[in-house]
Amino acid sequence: MILTVTLNPAVDKTYRTGELFCGRVNRMRSVTNIPGGKGINVSKILRQYGCEVTAAGFLGGFPGEWMEKELLGTGMICEFVKIGQETRSSMNIVADNGYVTEILEPGPQITKEEMLAFLGRFEELVSSCSIVVLSGSVPQGIPEDIYASLIRMAAAQGKETVLDTSGELLRKGIEAVPTVIKPNRKELEYVIGHRLTDRADLLEAAALLRRNGVRMAAVSLGNRGLLLAGEEGSFYAKPPRVKTVNTVGCGDSVVASLVMSRLARMGEEEMLRRAVALSAASASSFESGSIPKELAEKLYDEVYVERL
Repeated sequence: MILTVTLNPAVDKTYRTGELFCGRVNRMRSVTNIPGGKGINVSKILRQYGCEVTAAGFLGGFPGEWMEKELLGTGMICEFVKIGQETRSSMNIVADNGYVTEILEPGPQITKEEMLAFLGRFEELVSSCSIVVLSGSVPQGIPEDIYASLIRMAAAQGKETVLDTSGELLRKGIEAVPTVIKPNRKELEYVIGHRLTDRADLLEAAALLRRNGVRMAAVSLGNRGLLLAGEEGSFYAKPPRVKTVNTVGCGDSVVASLVMSRLARMGEEEMLRRAVALSAASASSFESGSIPKELAEKLYDEVYVERL
């Protein structure tokens, strides 16, 4: 069982248009609603590949009820704490000219009682899972050290943790020594405290985190690929060319792939190749958290991997 935590889920509204103009009326050609949030995307991808998943976090109001119904329909187990305020919405505007614009609401206000209810449920759920995935932003009322607390709670029960977030949530989370982290360049720069201008800087920063106890750091370089520093060495993977239609959720594809690979005890070079193939395939799909599986298998052989 894989436990995913999404503290700030969202109804993802994906709009299609020719071009987005600031300061003007924009009429959308189409709109689709799907359950979203980084941890939710990870959960959906894991279910696509047949993994047993329990999704936890906060859900509220009609949007929360709708999301839970949709997620239960995928076969995952839902253990969300119900809250008084409504789950947020996020807008993802995909234009024909290649630009993707995201408009993200901050999320609901979480009460002390709701927070305590979640912590109690999390501790119970950890005991029956193999690995814990902690992803994304947090709503209002949640302390910045929440992921650090959850990592320590999971570690106390001997469970591996995967952390994918940003800012202080990431910095404080790393202090609790998660098993795997997946920052991008900007997020890693924030943690290290200075600019990282080239591959050598990124590898040095990842090595520093490894010396502090993180077992694997996967650093996203966007369309230029992925760096991985782990127990077997350091690797770089260059993605194959694909027609990109939506980059939202590509990082979540990497996280889901790394989780599956760790559970399958794959070597790190193989883990990296699979993660990049899934991420590239995700970029070709309009729906976040959805992998064209046949394309991912085809792209696997086209990923260039280099040991550094």
